[in-house]
Amino acid sequence: MRVALVHDYLVQYGGAERVLEVLAEMFPQAPIYTLIYDPEQLYGAFSDKKIRTSFLQSLPFAKTNHRLFPALMPLAVEDLDLTAYDLVISSSNSYTKGVITRPDALHICYCHTPMRYAWDDYHRHFQEFNFVAGVKNLLPFAMNYIRLWDKISSDRVDYYLANSNNVAKRINKYYRMPAQVLYPPVNTEVEFDADYKGEYYLMLGRFLPYKHYDIVVEAFARNGKELHLVGSGPDEEKLRKIAQGKDNIKFLGRLNDEEAQLEFRECRAFIFASEDDFGIVPVEAMAAGKPVIAYGRGGALETVEDGKTGIFFDEQSADCIIKTVDRFEKMNFDATYIHNYAQKFSKDTFKHNFYKFLEKYDIM
Repeated sequence: MRVALVHDYLVQYGGAERVLEVLAEMFPQAPIYTLIYDPEQLYGAFSDKKIRTSFLQSLPFAKTNHRLFPALMPLAVEDLDLTAYDLVISSSNSYTKGVITRPDALHICYCHTPMRYAWDDYHRHFQEFNFVAGVKNLLPFAMNYIRLWDKISSDRVDYYLANSNNVAKRINKYYRMPAQVLYPPVNTEVEFDADYKGEYYLMLGRFLPYKHYDIVVEAFARNGKELHLVGSGPDEEKLRKIAQGKDNIKFLGRLNDEEAQLEFRECRAFIFASEDDFGIVPVEAMAAGKPVIAYGRGGALETVEDGKTGIFFDEQSADCIIKTVDRFEKMNFDATYIHNYAQKFSKDTFKHNFYKFLEKYDIM
């Protein structure tokens, strides 16, 4: 059976790309098709794989500003030639579930989310993100077309796998399709110190508006407790202005995996302020035995056990963060329990359940 993997864009290294890495381990001979590929942003990931791109790869600014081309994305996806493959596995949060396959081929979509900026996040997305002058006025017309295409193309998938119950519900709402939940793979086999409480609080990831780093930075600018920020992104300048003159808030930039693991092991707790579909990084923190302080919406409700592996806050505001951190510091957590709990999201568990899914439908 000839297998192909398809992924929306390879222009950053985040949670979806980590899932693709594990799929590539499971199907080592499968080429990876993607709309745009920028190896400089992937820090060596997929360097040993056959990467095949769409015509968007040759367009000016596509690598750095792919959001400028939403109207071309459906055409680019449909132009990918997958006629040689018996099984196509798409890793999709936007367009690649719409690839065209042979009538007798099977298409499994591992759906990180239905296209959020076309559906439930449409209004917030266009309020928060900056676009080139003139483009923002034209996008509502393009998005109407994209929504129609997104719904029609959703029927091209034979089986949906969702990364959480949260996402499975949205697949059913927008596409009217069932989805089996398969939690994404997380590197949970890490060292941890069951006795070390840690001195600082930690956030790690892309500095994007919807991640709400700003409310956490504001909270720690006021409470004076130590906060480490690992990563970079469009909101970095804004965050540095909020933290200006506050020595307790440290920007560490992007760290390699070994350095990031050390940050996890030595922190007191990980803070997760966004409403994500799943949220791989909080699970990585729990694998290191650290509790998570999370916004009580979205995927965090499926990964964090309230009172045992972390606590929730119910409002995305600096005041609420301050109160929740104060409440957290009066509680005790068992690092060994937290580490063991995180193993339910391990890479081995993901692979085992994915193979079980294939066996269930006699696919391989």
